[in-house]
Amino acid sequence: MKRSTRLPLILMMLLSGPVAAHADDNRFTTADINRIAHVDEPAQSRDGNFIVYTVSTANLERDEPQSDLWRVRFDGTGRVQLTHTPDSSESRPQWSADGKFIAFLADRKVDGEVSDDDTKTQVWLMPADGGEARRITDMPSGVEDFVLSPDGRQLAAIAFDPEYPPGTKKPKHPLPVVTDRFQFKDDDTGWLGNRHKHLYIVDIASGKATPLTSGAHDEQLPAWSPDGKLIAYVTKRGADPDRHLNYDIYVIAPQAGAKERQLTTFAGSDLDPYWETRPAWSPDSTRIAYLQSGEDKWIYYAPWQLAIIDVATGKATLPAPIDRCFTKPRWSPDGRSVYALIEQAEVTHLSRIDLPSGKITELTHGERFDADLDVSPNGRIVVLGGDDTHPARLSAVEQDHLRPLEDHNAWLDGKHLATTETLHLQSADGTALDALLVKPVGYVAGRRYPTIVRVHGGPVYQFSHEFMPDWQVYAAQGYAVLAVNPRGSSGRGFDFAKAIYADWGNKDTQDVLAGVDRAVALGIADPNRLGLGGWSYGAILTDEIIARDTRFKAAIAGAGSGNMYGMYGDDEYAREYEIELGTPWANREAYDRASYPFLHANQIKTPTMFQCGERDFNVPCIGAEQMYQALRSQGIPTVLVMYPGQHHGLTVPSYLRDRMERNLAWYDRFLKSGDAHP
Repeated sequence: MKRSTRLPLILMMLLSGPVAAHADDNRFTTADINRIAHVDEPAQSRDGNFIVYTVSTANLERDEPQSDLWRVRFDGTGRVQLTHTPDSSESRPQWSADGKFIAFLADRKVDGEVSDDDTKTQVWLMPADGGEARRITDMPSGVEDFVLSPDGRQLAAIAFDPEYPPGTKKPKHPLPVVTDRFQFKDDDTGWLGNRHKHLYIVDIASGKATPLTSGAHDEQLPAWSPDGKLIAYVTKRGADPDRHLNYDIYVIAPQAGAKERQLTTFAGSDLDPYWETRPAWSPDSTRIAYLQSGEDKWIYYAPWQLAIIDVATGKATLPAPIDRCFTKPRWSPDGRSVYALIEQAEVTHLSRIDLPSGKITELTHGERFDADLDVSPNGRIVVLGGDDTHPARLSAVEQDHLRPLEDHNAWLDGKHLATTETLHLQSADGTALDALLVKPVGYVAGRRYPTIVRVHGGPVYQFSHEFMPDWQVYAAQGYAVLAVNPRGSSGRGFDFAKAIYADWGNKDTQDVLAGVDRAVALGIADPNRLGLGGWSYGAILTDEIIARDTRFKAAIAGAGSGNMYGMYGDDEYAREYEIELGTPWANREAYDRASYPFLHANQIKTPTMFQCGERDFNVPCIGAEQMYQALRSQGIPTVLVMYPGQHHGLTVPSYLRDRMERNLAWYDRFLKSGDAHP
């Protein structure tokens, strides 16, 4: 249920399929969505002259997403595709210090591998101008993450313990899953047993890997100090690391037998790996910039603060403590400031934080969503960001403007895209709220339209001014789209986010309905043709809303649940449930409140389609199955759709196409057929 990071969020929107109308015009259709290129992971060479990045697209022939490496000069010229591998993907590119080579992760096959099951993600190295790559690592379980040493002779890698003892033959059938862990599931990894992921150093010339850490805990997010003396990483320790969220940063010398040292001591998360933000070393290797949460009690409700720690003394400070979320810190070359992304209501902007004074200077402006950045040692800055009508693209940050470096989606300039506006409103109790409204293409003032109300995941997340392909599809089909940021959303501070703590579906339902009332009052939304839908917590809240209000004529709940009794122990969040709700046997009132839709399913009158991914350990199919069964029991029109082999975020293009087509057909059935309204 946690908020989505950029890449998984984009992959969930790779939808395709035919559209019934407007075939002869330039409206955005589901067929167009498969043309969208998703740019990510910018990395500058040390001289700042080049940027390497990943571009992800849908490989329709293989029915898989795939990513390749591209390179462009800082002046915007010389854009070139470096890898052409339709049967594998490359990611996390990094430059060697001399700029001659690029290291990256890839799931490429090598000689002797005959099936995809044999292929593990490893570190590869290729010339910076493209050409033949060679595999550097040969870790039995593959490599999850890595970072190059400053001298380019070694790399630090994160890898799981081997699944089978070295030298043994892989059995015909998988071994039994045996676990005694408190958290025994993870949506990315699968079933969790006694295997853990640890830190290794790998000699690039020979490929020899030497373990630096071991034990019943996991290490993540390695970062090598510029002077080459230490590697920083993130880990959870204690008698049972599964029971808490207290991540800490440790450092260790890059040599066999070195003793690790705990650096952070805050009684809460110091750099939760969920944020995909490495510890950022200062240029002189004396300090680390990172993200600090609130105490465990507040899980993901508390905004993540920029923190700076002195490596020698362990003294940590918050240079600019504001009630907002920071991500992706990068140092300025002189070490006097840090660049980071700061989230505000409906936007995320790149900012510079002056460390001596704490002054924050916004470097990007307006209605946009910045997702990543990089800063070269000579001070050149690139930012990855987009807006309502442009998917994220790379730009150089100049003194007073952004200079685009690439546009892999220039074809969208020829499309008639729907515009997005921000609505300011109040909830029933006077709470100030914002919502995004997308009017249908060809909107005529004074005419009411069928309206789809979208509910975001999280619960601590928000709808922002970023390119939303599914919204464009709906708008092209004659729908208005309303996206309210209710209490529980991020971008507005701690108090606004924690207003739904242990009270899901109460205040946030009120806020979503207030947004609907506003859209109706504006004369845009047709009160007799309202649809509702969301994914993850968006589906959980969808279930809550239709159990409390019958105005919606159709709903779609994807990867959600209306019964938290059934989710405890079946998903990956037992720890978070116990922190926020307590245990089901000791806190029946809290679980009854969180399970309102299932326990009051007799109040639901809205035809609802439930969807899930077969292998989703984040919000498993049991949540959709139980709600489907409850509606089917009462004769309410309902459908259950399960996508085989999929985790929390769907990635298979044909499944994404299927989901979009089903969603459109479901809404059309109940919102556009005059005699189909219940």
